[in-house]
Amino acid sequence: MLFNHIRTRNLRGDAFGGVTAAVIALPMALAFGVASGAGAAAGLWAAVIIGLVAALFGGTPTLISEPTGPMTVVFTSVILSFTATAPDRETALAMAFTVVILAGLFQILFGVFRLGRYVTQMPYTVISGFMSGIGIILVILQLAPFLGQASPKGGVIGTLSQLPQLLSGVRPYELILALITVAILWFTPARLKKVCPPQLLALVIGTLLSLTLFSAAGLRTIPDFQAEFPSLRMPIFAADQWRLMVIDGAVLGMLGCIDALLTSVVADSLTRTEHNSNKELVGQGLANIASGLFGGLPGAGATMGTVVNIQAGGRSALSGVVRAVILMLVILLAAPLVSTIPLAVLAGIALKVGIDIIDWDFLRRAHHLSLKAALITYGVIALTVLVDLIAAVGIGVFVANVLTIDRMSALQSKRVKTISTADDDVELSGEEQQLLDQAGGKVLLFQLAGPMIFGVAKTIAREHNAISNCNAVVFDLSEVTHLGVTASLALENAIKEALEVGRRVHLVLLPGGARNRLEKLKLLERIPQEQISEDRLEALRSAVAGLPA
Repeated sequence: MLFNHIRTRNLRGDAFGGVTAAVIALPMALAFGVASGAGAAAGLWAAVIIGLVAALFGGTPTLISEPTGPMTVVFTSVILSFTATAPDRETALAMAFTVVILAGLFQILFGVFRLGRYVTQMPYTVISGFMSGIGIILVILQLAPFLGQASPKGGVIGTLSQLPQLLSGVRPYELILALITVAILWFTPARLKKVCPPQLLALVIGTLLSLTLFSAAGLRTIPDFQAEFPSLRMPIFAADQWRLMVIDGAVLGMLGCIDALLTSVVADSLTRTEHNSNKELVGQGLANIASGLFGGLPGAGATMGTVVNIQAGGRSALSGVVRAVILMLVILLAAPLVSTIPLAVLAGIALKVGIDIIDWDFLRRAHHLSLKAALITYGVIALTVLVDLIAAVGIGVFVANVLTIDRMSALQSKRVKTISTADDDVELSGEEQQLLDQAGGKVLLFQLAGPMIFGVAKTIAREHNAISNCNAVVFDLSEVTHLGVTASLALENAIKEALEVGRRVHLVLLPGGARNRLEKLKLLERIPQEQISEDRLEALRSAVAGLPA
């Protein structure tokens, strides 16, 4: 199916869902557009374009896609990096929007190659640390506008280094307005939230206060922009920056995939349906390409908008289409009113989003669950905030995987055993025990079980090196579910050494993965066929029968 699930059987519910999601999207799009440095129009048109294209071509009927906090933070860092090297601001923005297009291309590739189910399979410690780090970055970047001042150059580090100057130069009226905004977002009663989203309430109240009580304070507001459709922006590649642009595009694309698919899971749980991950990634990719071509922010599935859409009655992609049309009409008809919105109000909205992105629930419990998990999480946070987003994810995933592999190897190593008598903790039948006892230590049962990953290779070598006096070795692989390359090579060395010292080698193999692996190594050609069986008891009988009289 080319288009998403668009149905007309739920017109009323989809219309209400789309209208409600549009109300939520307006203040968030404004806040993210201004926070990113691309401008309010970039955030608003991104909300329209991404929402419309993703709704039409995605794989989750009720998903609402728009600029999100994590995507905005990464895009802000992209703009800052290009602003420092590009000859002018327009060129820097053009390169940044090209990165958005690249992110969309990567997302389409992820979807085409059916990588949807693998995208979110990162350790939760890394995801939590990365998202929390992004939340902290968003909070830090809003400190300057929150205090009524222009954002310093240098991003997070620049803001932190200039914090004393920002505090000393605070503009009281803007700070008060920003605090009022955060207070409205935090303390709006639940019953009122059902009637009016707190973001819109804060936007309206903050703007009214700026036009009345604070009218003489000279508050900074959103710069004017034209009520017209965005113009097409062709991609621009800088010869000395193309590698960075590709890397940034891959990071932005991967983050968008994670953001969208996690939200799709939330939508599934609320609607009791199942989304199409790969189709959703293609839809998200097309949406980001379209947004980048028209100078819009990158976006992904937005949890808040999606939940509100479903709760209001949205059940098909028609709600996303309705939302996009309503937002477009608001932009075209009410653009002059947007320029009256104070930047301090948007800073308060964005700062609250940053606080909400931080994974407080897991951070409070991480050190109780596992010290290693806590160290990974906090380490990823520190790297995300102070060093680099790519380094944070890369190092976090590497460390988490190394620790996991070490733990898995330790557990699997316990399933590599050499048995010469029947007093071990291996379940043997009565006849198998009798045969081992009869052999008097001259027949050794070398048993492997479960998945044999590369971390077990050292254990296989150690156990085999411990073999001293025996005439025959029965290598029992009947319970091996997976035989990795490294483990298979270690097993090959053990079998070769046993043959070289004159021991009879018997193999217990079932048809399947382990046997296929040894056949490809041409190892079975070294062992007589009568010494290869599918039954451990039969192999033990043959080994005992072959002992010298």
